[in-house]
Amino acid sequence: MSRFPVENIRNFSIVAHVDHGKSTLADRLLELTGTIDKTKNNKQVLDKLQVERERGITVKAQTASLFYNCEGKQYLLNLIDTPGHVDFSYEVSRSLSACQGVLLVVDANEGIQAQTVANFFLAFEAQLSVIPVINKIDLKNADPERVENQIEKVFDIPSDECIKISAKLGTNVESVLQAVIERIPPPKVHRKNPLRALVFDSTFDQYRGVIANVALFDGVVSKGDKIVSAHTQKTYEVNEVGVLNPNEQPTHKLYAGQVGYLIAGMKNVIEAQIGDTLYLHKQPVEPLPGFKSAKPMVFAGMYPVDQSEYNNLKSAIEKLTLNDSSVTVHRDSSLALGAGWRLGFLGLLHMEVFNQRLEQEYNASVILTTPTVPYKAVLSSSKLIKARRAVQKNMIFIDQNRVMLKYLFPLNEIVVDFYDSLKSLSSGYASFDYEDAGYQTAELVKMDILLNGNTVEELVTVVHKDKAHSIGKAICERLKDSLPRQLFEIAIQAAIGSKIIARETLPIFKNIFQYGGDITRKMKLLKRQAEGKKKLRKIGNVEVPKDAFIKVLKTRSSK
Repeated sequence: MSRFPVENIRNFSIVAHVDHGKSTLADRLLELTGTIDKTKNNKQVLDKLQVERERGITVKAQTASLFYNCEGKQYLLNLIDTPGHVDFSYEVSRSLSACQGVLLVVDANEGIQAQTVANFFLAFEAQLSVIPVINKIDLKNADPERVENQIEKVFDIPSDECIKISAKLGTNVESVLQAVIERIPPPKVHRKNPLRALVFDSTFDQYRGVIANVALFDGVVSKGDKIVSAHTQKTYEVNEVGVLNPNEQPTHKLYAGQVGYLIAGMKNVIEAQIGDTLYLHKQPVEPLPGFKSAKPMVFAGMYPVDQSEYNNLKSAIEKLTLNDSSVTVHRDSSLALGAGWRLGFLGLLHMEVFNQRLEQEYNASVILTTPTVPYKAVLSSSKLIKARRAVQKNMIFIDQNRVMLKYLFPLNEIVVDFYDSLKSLSSGYASFDYEDAGYQTAELVKMDILLNGNTVEELVTVVHKDKAHSIGKAICERLKDSLPRQLFEIAIQAAIGSKIIARETLPIFKNIFQYGGDITRKMKLLKRQAEGKKKLRKIGNVEVPKDAFIKVLKTRSSK
């Protein structure tokens, strides 16, 4: 690695809206630089997770070091392929911290979409060089000239700076590598200064412990060095350093300006903090700024199906959140579901992917409760501003065929099925991005669910006053289908304060002992009742199986 002076290093990310061809472009760049052999099977090479291949999307940023000869000079190109969906924008922002430039990929048919705009401004705010790449020019309906005009109008980038390619066919991809070398500056680092390395990502290996992805801003690190974590102040010995090519390739040293991985015997996931600064023992340095904490937008309860699996699930969640630091975790408990956690996610897809990774990578079976969003309650206030469910803030015509609308939405209106509905209504053409806009006053009410007059704490929820009746009725109907009949009538009610707004009635269960019948049937029934007593929870005079609420609590998106 010492053969690459700083001026011959380029660190860059590929960013784009989902399905605009980032991963395909990454495959071609890997082939052109000889990092991987050119075969027909090279599809999503950097998408290593099972969930990524099954869904056809990138959910985890991946790094690859490419060695490229240009005009007699050997260059080290550190590439980071990033996700395109809004729910994984935190992966993009962290990846940019290790870069000096980005390839902004835009579909020649679709043009600029929501995440194209969002990712451009992430790069712009980080003061990175932006190279616009118009992809899929081979498509029948491609209109690269229209997209050039969009890029010039929205991003103020001259149209002659756009590179037109077909990543699928490999058309003009070589010019992308040339542009990376010519238009992205080398990193501004100092190799003679003491070591200062930023941990921008990490994974956990059960045999080797934490594997940290690092970007070196100063100094040199090699195997055997003793390093210190600025976050924990603990000292470790470096067991291995290397680059990802795209698989792990051990090296003797890593130098400032380079991006690679480091293993230093961190066995506890709590010791590996994303955004941490590593430095040499007895050579303290000023810690790097790190990352702004991700702000969760959707919350859900997570519980083991069987409480005996609690510790195993706890370990799995800790290891997975090491690899996905945007998830927030707080311990929680439910009378119906037992001990568990309250998790915060950046969106519904993020929640689905996290759940799927738990199942695939850790063989964990979990119960996810309905997603919720945070509210701030203002008590003892008689004058509250009447809430509107959406307020239009702006409308910009990008060109004759495309318009960008900006709305102020209550978060609760978009977290469940807004994105899916938008795609359906627009036949897949509309795209969507969002960011936190703070809190506003609204006509919100606390809705209780009652069984024979007794409150079911697990089902208490906050809803908008205008939607309380429809939501309460739906919950009562689902409960009626979920609860077993008993020897008396059960009133299932939704209430706001003392006012009942919805009701369903569960009829009486006929007692077979009152009418004779086969003795063997009676004995089987008694046996089942005895076994079931352990799993019952009493709400007033109503005996409810602990799993009866799962159908009501379980999120629709996890089905």
